[in-house]
Amino acid sequence: MAVAARLKPADLFTPTQWAPLSARSAWKGIALVVHCWATILAAGLLAVLWPHPLTYLLAVMVIGARQLGLAILMHEAAHGGLHPNQKLNDWLGEWLCAAPTGASLAKYRPYHLTHHKYAQQAEDPDLVLSAPFPTTRASLRRKIIRDLTGQTFVKQRFGPLAGKLRDRAPGQSAWDVVAAEIVRQRAFLLWNLGLLTALSAAGLWWAWLALWVVPMATWFPLVTRLRNIAEHALVARDEPDPMRHARTTAANPIERLLIAPYWVNFHAEHHLFMHMPCWNLPKAHRLLAAQGRTAGMLTAPGYLDVLKAASSRAA
Repeated sequence: MAVAARLKPADLFTPTQWAPLSARSAWKGIALVVHCWATILAAGLLAVLWPHPLTYLLAVMVIGARQLGLAILMHEAAHGGLHPNQKLNDWLGEWLCAAPTGASLAKYRPYHLTHHKYAQQAEDPDLVLSAPFPTTRASLRRKIIRDLTGQTFVKQRFGPLAGKLRDRAPGQSAWDVVAAEIVRQRAFLLWNLGLLTALSAAGLWWAWLALWVVPMATWFPLVTRLRNIAEHALVARDEPDPMRHARTTAANPIERLLIAPYWVNFHAEHHLFMHMPCWNLPKAHRLLAAQGRTAGMLTAPGYLDVLKAASSRAA
């Protein structure tokens, strides 16, 4: 198997520069998790206190982006970046970040670390995400419509269960399959039951559907797709240069709010230094730029530019 080439931090930074860049924090990761949930709450309150189609649309977009934020912080936990105490790091990543959106840190970590080990090589399990690009504008438009209309959500959430029901073993009842799926998804179901119960107690039962499920079924799949496209679409297969295994995309304040929270746009730096805490990625980028090294990296001036390139194939 071809392991992706790597650079050593000492090749790019002095010891004085690297020490603060690589340092874990006992409070910053916790603060990010709190910030993510506080943003979700604030967006929900905005829609509840000032009901209007525009405030509701904004809330759906912000909450969906912060559901992606929870996935990003789970990703940070997969690299041990949320807290220097491994048990607390994993608890934060599993129960406050992964479980609310139906993910699993325990299952995600080995898969994701394999992606890093073989980034853009034949054994990279994430190649399937970038393989369709470049595509046509019509194809990208269809993908976006499927995301925003909930079709992607339904396929991802219920497709595996439908497949298991279809392919169940002789003598295995449909209930056995459903029961096993309930057990597998118990953390996600308990989180959502808790949210529904708490909102119902506040007289806002409908908010669980309108301000949690709808964002999860619409904006969350879309921004997840945009993230995947920006990170690895149009990146060369079997790329020998570790500076070009992923793309860093500049993000303005609106893009950071609605598309790319928690410095996820600095993906080239993340692949170079996968255990660097996410809040230090912008500083690493500035130091690399000062050395003139960002000229050799894959970068994009914005998400719209990436989408244009990713949909540049002629019909």
